[in-house]
Amino acid sequence: MPSYDTDVLICGAGAAGLTLAIDLARRGVRYRLIDRIAQPFGGSRGKGIQPRTLEVFEDLGFVDALAAIGGPYPPQREYKAGGIVGETPMMVFDAATPDVPYPAPIMIPQFLTEGVMRARLAELGGAPDFGVTLLGFDQDDDGVSVRVDTGTGEQALRVRYLIGTDGGRSTVRHELGIDFPGETLGVRALVADAVLDGLDRTAWHRFQLGGPETQVWICPLAGTDLFQIQAPVPMEGDADLSAEGLTALTRARTGRSDILIRSVSWASAYMMNARLANRYRVGRVFLAGDAAHIHPPTGGQGLNTSVQDSYNLGWKLAAVLAGAPDTLLDSYESERRTIAAGMLGLATRLLDQARQGTMTRGRETQQLDLAYPDSPLSRGEESERIRAGDRAPDAPCRGAAGQATRLFALFRGPHWTLLGYEVDGTVAPRSGLHVHRIGADGDIIDDGGHIARIYGLSAGQWVLVRPDGYVAGSVTGDPAAFVAGYL
Repeated sequence: MPSYDTDVLICGAGAAGLTLAIDLARRGVRYRLIDRIAQPFGGSRGKGIQPRTLEVFEDLGFVDALAAIGGPYPPQREYKAGGIVGETPMMVFDAATPDVPYPAPIMIPQFLTEGVMRARLAELGGAPDFGVTLLGFDQDDDGVSVRVDTGTGEQALRVRYLIGTDGGRSTVRHELGIDFPGETLGVRALVADAVLDGLDRTAWHRFQLGGPETQVWICPLAGTDLFQIQAPVPMEGDADLSAEGLTALTRARTGRSDILIRSVSWASAYMMNARLANRYRVGRVFLAGDAAHIHPPTGGQGLNTSVQDSYNLGWKLAAVLAGAPDTLLDSYESERRTIAAGMLGLATRLLDQARQGTMTRGRETQQLDLAYPDSPLSRGEESERIRAGDRAPDAPCRGAAGQATRLFALFRGPHWTLLGYEVDGTVAPRSGLHVHRIGADGDIIDDGGHIARIYGLSAGQWVLVRPDGYVAGSVTGDPAAFVAGYL
């Protein structure tokens, strides 16, 4: 038998890498998470956690810890040459419903999000290895031979799979020779986290005294005493990201002398691009997160898409390592690359709106309607309301012993879930599969009728839910053959 140092090597300890590490850790998969930077990222580049990602974080065990630190998005307060001209919500959303427990995003700067994720990983016995640089790798049919620099010397590793979650300038992608086509969007911007005087923390301040190229947004960052400053800057030349330089820029663009930048904890000037990797997989090496797609920050899609890449990949890696066919891993690219292509189009459209000051974030940014209907993993019948490949909605219900519960509580964990609605009989126990019978004689009581309504189920119907919370398919009657054939 070949000898391996670990099963999965994850290169890049940002949100995508941490998500994958957490998911593998809770599944008992051996992994190692490395990052070339010496210490955790300290900026707010991604600050919005969308409703679907909150559902993912609930499953992974840290949504409440995140929510305790973050907060709601403040309204946008708009200033023109004559002063304040109005205050509007940054996004449109409905109240929580039985099927959507998290109707609105949470604002929390990326460095705090990743801190919560590292704490969760520590609970599972893991931690990133910072200051470890990927030098190169070669792969064969049995694994990947990797060379890393640990800071004290070069180390050779033998792993089953290598995952590149190492950002837009991904070393893994470059080593694979994967093209990264797309376009430069003709916008250069700065983003900075700063302590400042002169503005209150009850609004996201947007100043546009002249044209779109002289706008500036100043947003209070929930969970901190910082504000995030965002502004377009000229395509050429150096941007002054010092406290003095940002003070001069904000005063020039706001017309106010009372705004003073006291300190800057992180800042960056960057060119906006929309790019999508041609491939997400080459043999035993995969791309996820910004290594696979980059885009403008409008709409708060990037970190969320990256997290969901890893959430999709984690259970598939674990399944193949446990003996499932390797072809299961092909579904990662077919499912997630399509999602990323749509996300790039959305973020680019919202960028055009933001430049004109007309951007409103609605349901399409919340990622609740993303689905895999054309996936090879979407099979079986459809109910009246749910297709194979759709997100499996939540629904309140009651356990047979009388306690209140919900479907998301039944889904939580690394297992598959089979729901039988008013069915006769059951399914033989199977490792990794939780079976629940819904009805008067079952272990789950649909006392409010929410499950039947939300899922459109009729008596005798079974629904199989994937470990990542998407509907695999449904069947009426005896589910044994469907479940056995699928799994």
